[in-house]
Amino acid sequence: MKRFLIQLLNSIAINGYVQGFLRSTIYKGDTKVVCVPGLNCYSCPGAVASCPIGALQSVLGSRKFNFSFYILGFIMGFGILFARLICGFLCPFGFLQDLLYKVKVKKINVAEKIDKPLRYLKYVILLLFVIIFPLILTNKYGSAPPYFCQYICPVGTLQGGIPLVIGNEFLRNMIGWLFSWKMFILLMVILASTFIYRPFCKYLCPLGAIYALFNKVSFYRLKVNHDTCINCMRCETTCKMQVKVLQNPNHGECIRCGDCIKVCPVDAIEREKVFSKNVEEKSYM
Repeated sequence: MKRFLIQLLNSIAINGYVQGFLRSTIYKGDTKVVCVPGLNCYSCPGAVASCPIGALQSVLGSRKFNFSFYILGFIMGFGILFARLICGFLCPFGFLQDLLYKVKVKKINVAEKIDKPLRYLKYVILLLFVIIFPLILTNKYGSAPPYFCQYICPVGTLQGGIPLVIGNEFLRNMIGWLFSWKMFILLMVILASTFIYRPFCKYLCPLGAIYALFNKVSFYRLKVNHDTCINCMRCETTCKMQVKVLQNPNHGECIRCGDCIKVCPVDAIEREKVFSKNVEEKSYM
C-alpha cells in the first residue's frame, strides 16, 4: 500500500498542471528545464518537468550539439543513488503497468529461453534510438528528431499524443501513419501488461536499461543473509521480475518493489543502504 501511494502521488505531482489538460497545451514554465527521474513525456499537457530520455535525445540530435553534463549527470546521479528503485516507485508508466497487471486474467510466465534474450532489447533500443541515431542520422541542417520518442515510446502517445489530439482540431486533421503506428505500440503494451508483469520495463525501456547498469553499485541495495535463509524459495517464486534473488539480489532487473522482503518468513533479505552504512563507519573512526 505504501508503494502504491508513493507511485500515485508522484504521478499526480509531476503531471499536476491541470490547465494544460483543459486547454490542450504544453506547460513551458521554469520547472520544465528540470528532469524527473522516471519516464514521463515532456509533451504531456500536465507535465511540469522534462523526461531524461527525451532531454538526452534533444541534446544529441541538436544542430549545435554540446555534450550535456547536466542531463548525463542527472541520470548517473539518480542511478548511483537509487538505480531501478526509480522504476519501482517513481515511474508513472511503471505504475500504469502495475495497475494493468491487476486485471483478472490468466497470467503468462515467459519462458526463460525467450525472456532472457528479450531483456537485451532495451539496451539495443538505448544504443540505437537514443544515442546513435540522433548522432548520425541527421538532416541537411545537422539536427535529428528524437527517434525513440518519435517512433517507439508509448508513454509519449499516452500522455502527450492522445490528450493533445483530443483537444486540438488541427492535430486531429494531421493524423497520419506515424500516430497510428504509435497507437498500435501503445495498445500492444497495454494488452501485454495485463498478462505479463511490466513488459515495457523488461524489454523496451531505455531508461530502465541505464538504471539497470547501476543496480549493483547504487547506494540502495539488497542483501541476503544466507546464515538465516532457509532456502524456501518464496522470494524467487514471488518476484514478478523473475530475478534469482538468492543468487543475485542486486540483478539489473530488480526494481526494488520489496515483495521478496515481505514474503521471507525469516527476514533474511535486508535493504542495505550503503550511504548510511558509510556514514556510520566514518563516525566511529
